[in-house]
Amino acid sequence: MIEMLKSKFYISLFIAFVLSAVAFSQNRITIEYAGTGYADPNIENGAKIFLRDKSQQVHFVHEGINMWCDKAIYYEKEDFIEAFSNVRMQQGDTINMSANYVEYSGVTELATARGNVILKEPQSTLTTDTLYFDRTKQQAFYKSKGKVVRDSSGTITSQIGRYYLNIKKYQFVKDVVLVNPEYTLNTERLDYFTESGYAYLFGPSTITGETSKIYCERGFYDTKYDTGYFQRNAKIDYDNRQVEGDSLYFDRNRSFASATNNITVTDTLNNSIVKGHYAEVYRDKDSVFITKRALAITVQEKDSIYMHSDTLMVTGKPEHRITRAYYNVRLYKSDLAGKADSVHVDHKSGLTQMINLSRFGTTDAFATKRKPILWNVDNQMTGDTIHLISNIETEKLDSLKVFNNAYLIADDTLSDGYNQIKGQRLIGLFRDNELYHVDVIKNAEVIYYSRNSENELVGINKSKSGSLAIEISDNTIDQIKLIQQIDGELFPESQFPKNAKKMRDFDWRGEERPNSVEDLFKDDPPLVLPVIEGLKDYVPQEEFVDDAMRQRLKTNDTLKGSKSSKTTNQLNKASIASDANKKISKSVTKQKDPKKEQ
Repeated sequence: MIEMLKSKFYISLFIAFVLSAVAFSQNRITIEYAGTGYADPNIENGAKIFLRDKSQQVHFVHEGINMWCDKAIYYEKEDFIEAFSNVRMQQGDTINMSANYVEYSGVTELATARGNVILKEPQSTLTTDTLYFDRTKQQAFYKSKGKVVRDSSGTITSQIGRYYLNIKKYQFVKDVVLVNPEYTLNTERLDYFTESGYAYLFGPSTITGETSKIYCERGFYDTKYDTGYFQRNAKIDYDNRQVEGDSLYFDRNRSFASATNNITVTDTLNNSIVKGHYAEVYRDKDSVFITKRALAITVQEKDSIYMHSDTLMVTGKPEHRITRAYYNVRLYKSDLAGKADSVHVDHKSGLTQMINLSRFGTTDAFATKRKPILWNVDNQMTGDTIHLISNIETEKLDSLKVFNNAYLIADDTLSDGYNQIKGQRLIGLFRDNELYHVDVIKNAEVIYYSRNSENELVGINKSKSGSLAIEISDNTIDQIKLIQQIDGELFPESQFPKNAKKMRDFDWRGEERPNSVEDLFKDDPPLVLPVIEGLKDYVPQEEFVDDAMRQRLKTNDTLKGSKSSKTTNQLNKASIASDANKKISKSVTKQKDPKKEQ
């Protein structure tokens, strides 16, 4: 019984081996045109040699692929060809390959091409020194630098590459460079689809054009329409302006970029920074629109100026930039603060205009409908419009002008009263960013707590005049000069009417004053940022020489002998390159985004 079972087992094993051999022997390579053929005893395994004649090349056919060459060595038992000189392979109507030398196995359907290898398909042309082509998986692989040329998108080079014929996709790894007439793209890892022109970037990547430079560590670029989407440390350099954000969109044809979440726009020429959570940039128009907790920073060596509003716009050429802030604008500097409905800053002249929108008839719900206000040290100034002038060379305050209904209030810290000055217009002069002289023009009024050198209250001065001039030192009024005085009197505090201590339209707003950068945002509603959908993570390539291919090679070597082992050894070397590719791929995959994606 045992002997009978052993016999059946060996018979089954033999049948399986025969069937496998029969399967591999079907659809063998056929010779369409042999040219001149002869046998050479020096060639192993009794192979036959074919040479082209004057009329045409040697021509072989196998499973829908045609191959032509000037010389061929055909190992019939192994169903294996070595093709030499002017080798051409054609698969269907779309795939054509040429090389100086090709090895091809009809059993494994694996080809190795060497020397001036060119693989053409309708959308692109690949050139390299050595190319491995697996017809079963419809994949081509190179490991020693290759170049792909596509008319519409340019030329792509890399150290390692793979082409998936069925889905028209290239995967490039290591030292990847795409050169286009409009830009140059450098990256460590690129997935490129030849039909759509879509390019997916992984790892540190730059796209450098004549007027812009883009950096990201995860990105997508449409090479047909020159638009892109970038994440992970993404930034765009436009001449003297740099845009950074969690997510960037770019349109080269429109010279347009938009950014979402954690945005910083840096103007390197004018030493200014704009921040927010949504921005649009038009390079040709030299304009930036930014909103969602928008913040403009005028960078100064010792004390920068911060301006926050609902919406910011920065326009104009670098040498003459204009910043406009709209709706509930707030300013902060260590010795200066302010609020207004709208602010207009001319960076060339150093003029900052603080405007009350309601004065111009606006009904916008965001308008504060309160007069612009400016605080300098202990002085509060209000009016219908305020102009603040800075010296652009020294980066210090030079002067200010308050138009219509000018009102200056200073808290008399030694009493419960306030020093007050009002008039039609006010002009103030600064020294080292401190107010030292004030002129009040037309319909001037003053309430002033007069003190001696010991800070003892002498009396309360209440006067009216055509105009007045005030000298200030150490934030204290030293002298008031009344011009064209109408009336005035110095009252002892006990005789000064309590209801007269505040002028008409008195409005002390000290509680509104921002005392830090954080205070600029204290009245803002809670910030809700949009969720950013991340670009797909890098999926490492499977090895070109995978387990299925190794099984094919193993079966082929078992059936056919030593000649096919040459192909096996070559492909095992290719596998080493594939492993290196995989290591690079893993390093790209492990890169982390330092900013948490929303």
